[in-house]
Amino acid sequence: MSSDPLSPPLPLAGLTVLEFTHAVMGPSAGVILADLGAEVIHVEPPEGDATRRLRGMGTGFFPYFNRNKRSLAVDLKHADGAALIERLLASTDIIVENFGPGTMDRLGLGYDDLSARWPRLIYCSLKGFLPGPYEQRHAMDEVVQMMGGLAYMTGPPGTPLRAGTSVVDITGGMFGVMGILTALYERQQSGRGQLVRAALFETTAFLMGQHMAHGALSGQPVPPMPARISPWSVYRTFRTADGEPVFIGLVSDKHWQRFCAAFDRADLAADSALHTNNLRIEARERLLPDLERMFATMTRDDVIARCERADVPFAPIARPEDLFDDPQLNAGAGLLDTQLDDTTRAKMPRTPLVLDGRTLPLRSHPPAIGADTRDLARRAGLDDATIDACIAAGVLVAADAPTPPTPGKNLP
Repeated sequence: MSSDPLSPPLPLAGLTVLEFTHAVMGPSAGVILADLGAEVIHVEPPEGDATRRLRGMGTGFFPYFNRNKRSLAVDLKHADGAALIERLLASTDIIVENFGPGTMDRLGLGYDDLSARWPRLIYCSLKGFLPGPYEQRHAMDEVVQMMGGLAYMTGPPGTPLRAGTSVVDITGGMFGVMGILTALYERQQSGRGQLVRAALFETTAFLMGQHMAHGALSGQPVPPMPARISPWSVYRTFRTADGEPVFIGLVSDKHWQRFCAAFDRADLAADSALHTNNLRIEARERLLPDLERMFATMTRDDVIARCERADVPFAPIARPEDLFDDPQLNAGAGLLDTQLDDTTRAKMPRTPLVLDGRTLPLRSHPPAIGADTRDLARRAGLDDATIDACIAAGVLVAADAPTPPTPGKNLP
């Protein structure tokens, strides 16, 4: 699968990325670079990236974050495997890695070693922590949500709760991409690459900045979001007659006026004690129960239709599986029909950018283990006999190899 040859090239076309990643943070950075047109080579051990074998809530990690990438399955600890990577580095623009502290250095692939030989190389290192007392710690999304205040802010008082997606992993990967794009711009001026770092904990702190500012200005402990005092008089979910919740947010007096008209509540519109947001906040004890009773007599669809007519912020409470059929995502630029595994094809969210009217296409489905090993080895100058010998020795795995090696413990 490839993009339309008549379309203009994607912004990062012509750049090559070697991606030494697993799980979510590194692959999320890589998939954005791949969607933007870079050739992203996902380097994985002969038995395949361990993320491929995750179960439970990890089942979707590999197929979602690895579209538009190529797979090179190689034993990095074997001299011949390391030599192949060395050959590929000569034409590599960017490295992305998110292995544990010190792993890339032990493999001879640390920034200091590589930048000395390839000074134009941009090296993105994604870790749990930036330099400091915690630098050598291992971290995961949930760990930093707990220690960075995000879990505290998400759950009700006394019940910290992780956010409902890998928000820090993905946002940290996005910061990595921002750093890479900045380094590419600077390389145009200087001719030199650089080390780019992003980390989970500091990303969480950035997300908490608005709450830290609130604490500094108020001089009070910051309440978790479920216990917060909203600055808006109507800003919450309501239960409808068919048992379905709908969120409604009225954040201006114009919203209030249009809301009252759409819901045939001339009595509320005429009530002088409700004319401003601050007055409505003072009247919450009588206003909100009144609205609750009203919504309890209406179906969800009726509430949504009236909110649409009023042009006020609202939202039905969706589940992830509802997004497959979402009209906005399907009619617009939201979803890509993706082959997730041998038997499952589904619509997945694309990188949410539109560049000069162009969306970012699906050029290839998530690759099989070693799908591109032969092609990349040939590019590196290996002849077919050498490639076959490396496959027979278990140094390389190609998707068309007749007998894959027994899974081992090669993942760094």
